[in-house]
Amino acid sequence: MHEARPQFDWKGSGLLSLKTFRNGRCLYEAGRGHFAVDESNYLLLNEGQEYSLHIDSSVPVESFCIFFPHGFVEDIHRSLQGSDLYLLEEPCKSSPLGAIEWIERTYPMGNQLGAFLDHFRHLVNQDAVDSWEKDELLHRLAVHMLGVHRDVKLEMDELGYVKRSTREEIYRRVYLGHEYMSAYFYQPITLAETAAIAHLSVNHFLRNYKKLFHTSPHRYLTELRLQAAKQILLGTDKSITDICYEVGFESLGSFSSLFTRRFHVSPSKLHSKR
Repeated sequence: MHEARPQFDWKGSGLLSLKTFRNGRCLYEAGRGHFAVDESNYLLLNEGQEYSLHIDSSVPVESFCIFFPHGFVEDIHRSLQGSDLYLLEEPCKSSPLGAIEWIERTYPMGNQLGAFLDHFRHLVNQDAVDSWEKDELLHRLAVHMLGVHRDVKLEMDELGYVKRSTREEIYRRVYLGHEYMSAYFYQPITLAETAAIAHLSVNHFLRNYKKLFHTSPHRYLTELRLQAAKQILLGTDKSITDICYEVGFESLGSFSSLFTRRFHVSPSKLHSKR
């Protein structure tokens, strides 16, 4: 699916899907989660999940979203997990493994699935695929999704809890906070607010965030803001003061110091090189 719109709002539910966007940013609310999707990532949503999306841009934003038929990925999972004899005797039987409960979060476009999604989008944009090839591409995409799902399970193990259900629930909750920071880093959000979004105490959120991401929420949030400031500095004529507050910093002095330490050049010098 392709659309290019500068402003757009929608609410509803759908099939298992992957959401990608170019030339702008789309904000999603799904279940308890808040997600920002742009050129750097893609969003995975489960079948039947109710969600809303919001685009507010000065230029048209292009979307490319893949929707999988009911049971499609599960059947491919069956074909990968089942024995050759079983697959020969039951070639068309629905998967006995049940529905896969995917982790709803954003994933980097730089992973294998993201790269294949971008390749898929390019082929469709060029009108270079027929219905047969699209079906083959969907199968290959599903195999990559199962690989990502396996990797997520390994990430959960890093949390160290004995019970698998506990690892999974903590993982989901920490990611709620992580995605919230990613979506609203430019706003004056607080640690207590973020932990509440994750349905965890502040201490529990901090401890498990460090286990999962090997950094603190504050450092992650600061890096997001610094990277956003650098991009704006290189692309606009806005004043450094305006940029500082636009990306969420509370102090111009603190922003300048952090920026210089991170990029080994002051904001004013980088701004003057434009």
